[in-house]
Amino acid sequence: MNHEEILKKVDHTLLKQTATWDQIRSLCDDAIRYQTASVCIPPCYVRQAKEYVKDQMRICTVIGFPNGNTTTAVKAFETKEALDGGADEIDMVINIGALKEGDDSYVQNEIRTLKEICGSHILKVIIETCLLTEEEKIRMCRIVTQAGADFIKTSTGFSTAGATFEDVRLFAQYVGGQVRIKAAGGISSFDDAETFIRLGADRLGTSRLVKLAKEEQEA
Repeated sequence: MNHEEILKKVDHTLLKQTATWDQIRSLCDDAIRYQTASVCIPPCYVRQAKEYVKDQMRICTVIGFPNGNTTTAVKAFETKEALDGGADEIDMVINIGALKEGDDSYVQNEIRTLKEICGSHILKVIIETCLLTEEEKIRMCRIVTQAGADFIKTSTGFSTAGATFEDVRLFAQYVGGQVRIKAAGGISSFDDAETFIRLGADRLGTSRLVKLAKEEQEA
């Protein structure tokens, strides 16, 4: 794959606590210039960013981020507000504690609730693989599939590790046919990005690839 093809699968991301509007606006400019799949930004900037990019770029935002342990009602409110503000895609964090307690029905019902709110809008489910056992990851593949979400996503980028080739390979083996895969966290080269895609990832959450593309153009 060439770099342009890879960039079309990138959610160009800035979720740091210190993110300012000027930085978000610059992120949007770069995403439009390099034709990424979306920009993934904090909820507080969704409306402003949508008004800025109009129809030139998809807006993705995060819900229950980064810990995932707010209530379903809070996540539902966040999702509705984000969609009202113009978000095109929602990346939610699961309740990891509920999963570890074996309360799969809670996790599944929460995902289903948010998908019902999203309707035709894309819902990606962040499961934070670095905190899960292999058995829990496999259970999450089943839960995400049965809940009707659009994507399973590896990581927030705010925990102990990000995406791994092994996790994407595992997802590809166990998710249902309608569920796509997003690898996020620590993707720092086009070679790694191509490997993730070859293993089954359809989206990549990263900021590094656009920076590399800019460096290549400026070299």
